[in-house]
Amino acid sequence: MPPELICLFLCTLSAPSLSGGDALLPAPQSISILSTNMKHFLTWSPVIVQGATVRYSVEFQGEYEREYANGSWIPISECSLTTATICNLTEDISASVAYKLRVRAELGATRSQWGTTKGFFNRAMTSLTPPLLRAVADGHHLLVELADMGPSFQFWVLYWRKGQESRVQQRVLKEVSSVVHLDTMEAGAEYCVKAQTHVQAINRSSSFSPTQCVRAQGDTSVWLVTALTSSAGFAVAALALPFLTWKISKIFQYSCCPAAVLPDTLKESEPPTQLILRGGEEAEQCDLMVVVMPSEEVLQLWIQKAL
Repeated sequence: MPPELICLFLCTLSAPSLSGGDALLPAPQSISILSTNMKHFLTWSPVIVQGATVRYSVEFQGEYEREYANGSWIPISECSLTTATICNLTEDISASVAYKLRVRAELGATRSQWGTTKGFFNRAMTSLTPPLLRAVADGHHLLVELADMGPSFQFWVLYWRKGQESRVQQRVLKEVSSVVHLDTMEAGAEYCVKAQTHVQAINRSSSFSPTQCVRAQGDTSVWLVTALTSSAGFAVAALALPFLTWKISKIFQYSCCPAAVLPDTLKESEPPTQLILRGGEEAEQCDLMVVVMPSEEVLQLWIQKAL
């Protein structure tokens, strides 16, 4: 056989078939699991093929599949023939057992070999972060607001009056979705709060959040008494102001312009003049004539009548 034919035959045998399940595509690399707060994601580096779109499929194997199902693998339907290089495993990693995961690339009928995670993954390995916390002082009420992290999480909340750290109190909150009342604070006192998350399914807790301190408002009773006293003072002032104004005006009037009072010796017991009406019956019915007489004549007439 000529050397050219021998080389062509050997090259044909060594070349992979494009139509079979074994592929020319390289397997995905840099496969890793990112898990934070019970959210699990599988990531890998993309397989680059110029002018083509590579798709990926992901499968997992749990303890049951390895020991009781002949080492079978279960496809993750949400990550079957996906173009993304990340897969959400949260719903599939549902038990605290060791899992293995694998991913392969696909281009048409061509498939790569499986790329498998190194070692096993257990959801108890997830990273737990401190909760987002906000302490609020509403009058004398100590409130706390926590960001909801899902049904798997509890919040262990510690709170105390500042300066009394030895008397820390604890509350366990579940599925927080609103502001929670912790305690009634003493007037003017400062209270501090911190919290950590706890996942009962894996029996693990996060570190504590930064401590937040808030101060209660002052004594409400003192403020109320002050407000009522001020209101009463304003009311009394409003009622007394007109009387005081009138009284002051009278004082100034008599001080500056006093009324003249005549002595008794200067007062006349009888008027100096008298009005005498003269006229007949017709004058009484019609016109009246008024005559003014001197006081001497009036005196003489009075003496004559007396005699």
